[in-house]
This record gives sequence, structure tokens and C-alpha cells, in this order.
Amino acid sequence: MKYIFSFISLVTFTLNAQDITGKITSGNTSLPYVNVYLKNTSKGSFTNEDGIYTIKNVPDGSYTIVASFTGYEKIEKEIQITGEKKVINFNLEISKSLNEVIITGTLKAVSRLESSVPVEVYTPTFLKKNPTANIFEALQNVNGVRPQLNCNVCNTGDIHINGLEGPYTLVLIDGMPIVSGLSTVYGLSGIPNSLIEQVEIVKGPASSLYGSEAVGGLINIITKLPENAPLFFADGFVSGWGETNIDLGFKANIGKKATVLMGTNYFNYSNPIDNNNDNFTDITLQDRISIFQKWNFKRKDNRLFSLAGRYFYEDRWGGEMQWNKSYRGGSDVYGESIYTSRYELIGNYQLPINEKINFQFSYSDHDQNSVYGDTPYIALQRIAFGQLIWDKSLKNNDLLFGIATRYNYYDDNTPATLTADEITIPSVFVQNEITLSEKQRILLGARYDYDKRHGSIFTPRIAYRYKPTKDDIIRLNAGTGFRVVNLFTEEHAALTGARDVIIEEALKPEQSYNVTLNYLKKLYTTNGHLFTFDVSAWYTYFTNAIIPDYDSNPNQIIYDNLNGNSTTKGLSMNIDGVFNSNFQASIGATIQDVSQKENGKKTRQILTEEFTGVWSLTYKNFPSNVTIDYTGNIYGPMRLPTLGELDPRDEYSPTWSIQNIQFTYKGMRNFEIYGGIKNLLNWTPNKGNPFIIARANDPFDENVSFDADGNAIATANNPYALTFDPAYVYGPNQGRRLFFGLRYTLN
Repeated sequence: MKYIFSFISLVTFTLNAQDITGKITSGNTSLPYVNVYLKNTSKGSFTNEDGIYTIKNVPDGSYTIVASFTGYEKIEKEIQITGEKKVINFNLEISKSLNEVIITGTLKAVSRLESSVPVEVYTPTFLKKNPTANIFEALQNVNGVRPQLNCNVCNTGDIHINGLEGPYTLVLIDGMPIVSGLSTVYGLSGIPNSLIEQVEIVKGPASSLYGSEAVGGLINIITKLPENAPLFFADGFVSGWGETNIDLGFKANIGKKATVLMGTNYFNYSNPIDNNNDNFTDITLQDRISIFQKWNFKRKDNRLFSLAGRYFYEDRWGGEMQWNKSYRGGSDVYGESIYTSRYELIGNYQLPINEKINFQFSYSDHDQNSVYGDTPYIALQRIAFGQLIWDKSLKNNDLLFGIATRYNYYDDNTPATLTADEITIPSVFVQNEITLSEKQRILLGARYDYDKRHGSIFTPRIAYRYKPTKDDIIRLNAGTGFRVVNLFTEEHAALTGARDVIIEEALKPEQSYNVTLNYLKKLYTTNGHLFTFDVSAWYTYFTNAIIPDYDSNPNQIIYDNLNGNSTTKGLSMNIDGVFNSNFQASIGATIQDVSQKENGKKTRQILTEEFTGVWSLTYKNFPSNVTIDYTGNIYGPMRLPTLGELDPRDEYSPTWSIQNIQFTYKGMRNFEIYGGIKNLLNWTPNKGNPFIIARANDPFDENVSFDADGNAIATANNPYALTFDPAYVYGPNQGRRLFFGLRYTLN
């Protein structure tokens, strides 16, 4: 009887289940491989080569049918199934994805295609292709951007853009200069990736709008608006090395006029590993937590008012495998231990007047308690920033006026800081974007800063945009930049190892002059494929460049203003292709020459690669609900900081590559399961080298002999005349590892 009842139920279901069919086009062109599905069900299909789809056996009821194809605008339709075959056709429009709203290039919210300044935009979808525990690692697959580790022991790092050192890159959060000074080295982690709306990158000087530090380029990390965030989200993953990363967050309405977004990131790695057998941890052990909160307030006439805050705490250490906290600061066992406590506040308030004037402000307090072997480094930095911006449009002129003030307080226990460094830098800037015609615009801008240590600083810029067709854009940008140096907060090598730090003169601000030519082309094929070509060529010339000199004396790092000039020039290209709803690809490459010339001699800059390449391939298998992401990068040789002629380590790195693969299952409502392999090739920098850390067996140089000038000499137990030095680093020491994660999103 049970089987008869089941048979009758099956027949009844089949009789009341109908097919949905239809054709999907764009204009007069059929679109193959378009994903068509019924929302909140497991039923779906995709179009064949003629753009025809069929979803079989759909029971009677009300549904939302969705047609989704990367590169085109998604369409949803409400339908009723009532016992008869249903024909639903779609006509998709090409996506306006290149028209993302950006703010970084001109301090105005504009379409990316209409901006006179080229800005690259990276969304959470990009970040999820290779899940990471922090934004520092997430940028490793951006063309022309390289996260650079600066120490084999504590694994601190910075971000290089177009071959320029990390201190030349300004990192913003929601447009505010939060990540600078001390946090340039230690504060690039702890921003929950799940809270990021998009990352905007400008390559080239932006000092005319953002002041000091924006010399090589800037990265603006834009967090989600509370109203755009999910009600609740959770994302966590673990790796085969024992790493654990958790993001949690929610949003809530507080009364009728406030919305709050709350997020927490926790990361832990407590598993000392020494695969290269030098008795030092391959990667730093870390225990950190970051708590983020963002408030949006509803005001009359939709005026803006938002407040955001973040607290960050981290305990990290690296060193000899037998190190524990009882050895902290001593000379028995070597370890580098860093406690960081930091909080930040960011705000944006639109004045209650008819003119569009915003007051933007930020404050950060960074407290660092660290030891490098037996050398303590205790530092405190407070940065307050505020600016008023008046946005005014007059006929063909789009004007922007601003006044700003930056207060910086810095104190540490080093001999270089006998008294606390306290400085206030007032600024004024103006910008005008002039519409010459429908196809041509020109942007003029200038900034004036006054620094009592260095006097008046003037930074102008000009940008020209020509749009011969709706699918072609040519941009020519020229500008200047400047940077005031905070040596010990930026140069980690000055604090670790046995090299002495030598400052030969009172350092002057660095100046740069840059020109960049950019061409962007969109190409749509008749079979529905979409390609975007983005090509840039640049040239930057520096005066007063401050480049640490590792070459003159292997036992010293010498800092002075370059008696000559430094240049960086290069060419980069990005190609993004959407072939169908199943497959899309992105590939980028950069070739560059970064060098310095002093006393008629030209040398290549240390830790700068000749070429880089990045790629990302995504394949979606709709029947199985599985997405495969294959990402990777490749770096050309770079000159490395060796310790003299006897040092057996290679002077140049090999060409090396980090590649990753990820599988994501999206067949459950609100859940995603993902996992894969990082560093598929199991590449680490110790391959081909006798060792990475010099004198790892004698980190306090107890058995090193020196001559009368303080130079290490070769002996039986030190045949290469080396001192302890962990600065020979150009890539991560972490080899192949599995990872597994789970995401939950409630909208």
C-alpha cells in the first residue's frame, strides 16, 4: 500500500509540474550559457548556443525567475505556474559594471568611466577568489601591487605600487588617512574583509588632494554602508598550518533615524613551524582581534552623517623555536615580540546649509610595545585629521575647495627621539574639472601645505580625459608628490638585525614628478563575449629620494637624501574577459625599471622586480553549483640585500610564482562552502639558497669577530664574515597548505 501511495504522489506531482522555456537575447543577438534559475529553489538551467533554455518539472505556484549573465544586468521576473507550459523571454542589457561609483581619484562620487583620473576597483567578489585573513595578503593578485614582507622573523610588511617602496603608498579607510606611520608596518591587518564594499587603487602621485605619503599611489578601503550590508554574516576558515580566521557581523536599526553595522575579525595562528630547518619560525605567530562599528544617521534632505570606529589588538612573535614570553627582551633566546593596541575614529558630516559642504575627520591612537631580541622599541603615535570640502558645480566647471589640518604626535624610546615629535600641518587645496566638450574634459588641481620643519610645499596636478567613443577612453595625468619621512616608523630594517643605523644628514622631504598615460577599451563581440583592455605607461622622477643604502657597508643601513635622482618607469596591461556565464578570466602584466643615479652611477633599487604578472580564472558549473577559482602571480628577479662579497646567498631572487585554487559550493540557501590549496607549487624563498636568515645560529653575534672599523671578519666558525640579519626576504616562507571555510549570509 505504501508503494502504491508513493506512485500516486509521484504521478500527481508530475501531472502538476510544467516546463518553463524561453529565449535570452541582448538586442538582436542570442546569448549562450546564460544562467536561468528560480529564486530560492534548486531548479535552474542555462541557455544553449541559440540562447534557448528549459527548466523542467516546475510545480504549480508563484516564483521569481532570474536571468544572470556576467557582463550583463541581471533581470528578475515574477511568474505563476498554473498547469500549462510557460514561455518567458529575456532581453539583457550590457552591464554598467565599469560605471562603478568611485571617489578616490577626485574626492567626488563619480562614474568610473567619467573620471579624469584612472582608478582601479576591486569588489568583494575579487577578494573571495583567494580568501585571506587580511587586506595585506588580499592585494597579492592586483597587477602592479605587491605586498612586500620586510622581515623573516616578525613578518611585517608594506605594499609596493609600481615598484615603489611601501612608505610611498597611502592607505585610506573610507577616504581618511588612517593607515600611516606606525600602522604602515603593523596596521594593514584586522580589517574584516566581509565589511569591505570595494577597494579603489590610484597608481601615481595624489599629493595634490591627499598630501604627504600619497607619492607612489594610494589604496582606499571603502567599508559597506549599513543599509547595503546583510542582516547577519559569518565567514570562517582554517588552514592546514593551523591558521584560524573568523569574520562576524550584523546590522540593526536603532530607532527611526540610525542604522548600525557591527563587525568583528579574529585571527589566530599558534603553531610554530620550521620547515627550512634554521631553528626560526617560518611565519610569525599571531593572536589578534579587531572590532568595527559604523553608524549612519538619517537627516533632513538626505544629508550625510556617518561615524565609524575600530579597535585593534594584536600579539605577534617570531624567533627561535624554543622562545617563549619568559625570554622577552633578553639575550638568551632570540625573539621579536610585538604588542599592538590601536583605536580609530572616522566621521563624515554634511553641513546643514544649501551649499554641499562636508566636514570629514579621523583620529587614531597607536600604542606599540615591542622588543627585537634584546632591543626594546616602545612607541606611541596619535594622528588627528580634519578637512572641510565644498563641492560646487557651475555650468561646465565642477569645482572642489578644501581646507585641511593634520596633527601628528610621535614618541619612542630610541636615541633618535629625545623629545616627542609633535607637528600640525595646515593645508588648502582646490580642484576644477572643466567640460570642454562631450568628449573632452580637463582637471586642474593644486595643494599648498605648510610644515614648520620644511616650510611651504606646493603640489599641482593636471589631468586630461578624451572619450572618442563610448567604448574608448584616453587619460593623460601629470602631477607632483611630496613625502615627509618618519624614519623609524617606516623602516623596519632599522630596528631588527645587527646592522647599525646611520643618518648622515638632516633629511629633507622627497619630491616626485609623474606623468601617466592610460587607455581603456571595452569590446563586445557578437556572441556575447565582453572584454576590457586597460593599458598604462608611466614615468616618475624623484629628487631628495631617501633610499636605505645596504651596499656601502654590510654592517650598516645608511639613510640620506640621494645626491642625484631616482626614477621609475614602466608599462602595465590588464585584460578582463567574460566568455559566458560559466567562464571568465582576468590577466595582468607589468614591466618596470626602478633605479637610482648618484655621482654618475646608476644602480637598480633593492627589492624591486623587473616584471610581474597576475591572473584569475573562474569557472562555474551550474548543475553541481560549484565554482572553481584559479589565481596566481609571477614575479621577476629582484636585487636582494646581501652582507658583502663572501655572502653565499644569491644576489638576485629567481623568477617565482604563488598559485592557488579554490572550490566553492553554493547549493544551499544562505550558505557557501569553500576550500582549496594555497601555494600549489610549494614555493618558498629558501629553495636554491644555503640559508635565508644570516647567522641564525648566533642571533646576538656572540661569536662574530670584528676588525678595527667594526666590520665582521671571516673566521673558522664564521667563514662568510656575516652578522645576524633577517632582512633577506622577498616572498612568504609559507609553503603549500589546504584551507577550508564556510560562509553564511542572511539578507
